[in-house]
Amino acid sequence: MVKPTLFNGPDRVGDSGLFSGADLQAPEGPEADERLFFAERPTKTPRPSGASQGEPSPKPAAQAGAHYHGHRDRLRARFKESGDSALADYEILELLLFRLIPRRDTKPVAKALLARFGSLAGVLGAPANLLQEVNGIGETVALDLKLVANIAQRMLKSELREKHVLSSWSSVIDYCHAAMAYETTEQFRILFLDKRNTLIADEVQGRGTVDHTPVYPREVVKRALELSATAIILVHNHPSGDPTPSRADIDMTRTIVETAKPLGITVHDHIIIGKEGHASLRGLKLI
Repeated sequence: MVKPTLFNGPDRVGDSGLFSGADLQAPEGPEADERLFFAERPTKTPRPSGASQGEPSPKPAAQAGAHYHGHRDRLRARFKESGDSALADYEILELLLFRLIPRRDTKPVAKALLARFGSLAGVLGAPANLLQEVNGIGETVALDLKLVANIAQRMLKSELREKHVLSSWSSVIDYCHAAMAYETTEQFRILFLDKRNTLIADEVQGRGTVDHTPVYPREVVKRALELSATAIILVHNHPSGDPTPSRADIDMTRTIVETAKPLGITVHDHIIIGKEGHASLRGLKLI
């Protein structure tokens, strides 16, 4: 992607007025923050021929305000008055991008992100390197989007703290889906529970390829004993999007169940997460 030229003039115009060069010092090198790539530099407007010396020159376009400023105000007003129900997905994404890319029309960027990743969840779940393949998204904005995704995951995880996990099953699914559905490689996660079935720990035990991750039943049980867990929930994702369990998934789960049972550790379920939904091995009566 060809990056627009960084302007290093003494003054630059921002969304809310004129800032000095010190206020908007542009970073240098490959790590430069792309949010400053779109800073508008005022241009000297030529005086119309025949204008007298005392007549004021027309205001530069940047000072008059970019065309998208009014759109931003209207969108914020709609959100303030009616909440997210009044906005399309691309408009919600626009609202977020207003802060991340303050000096560019973000509607095309928001629509391009949704076209590439399919949904808001897909955008926030996408790896940072893939986000940067969308025109207008650089490293800094990609990391900001991943920060928002992480905040959402932690919010969902907080819903599980100090709660009886088995009676908050929908919260478990929501959290696992947010954390794993859009991973590009397989990830094996374990939720460790105490005797009251409240969450002790949530740990990723292994990462693999697009269709396989190594799982070692002895290590699973060993970690449960270290944490004094009396029950566990196994979770892994299928990057293909289809959560249907494979024969290997079923066999591995049954081996863990058989290894854990003599030590007083219950395997409540093995959940497989995909973009299209989830599958429960216990629900399918496979364990």
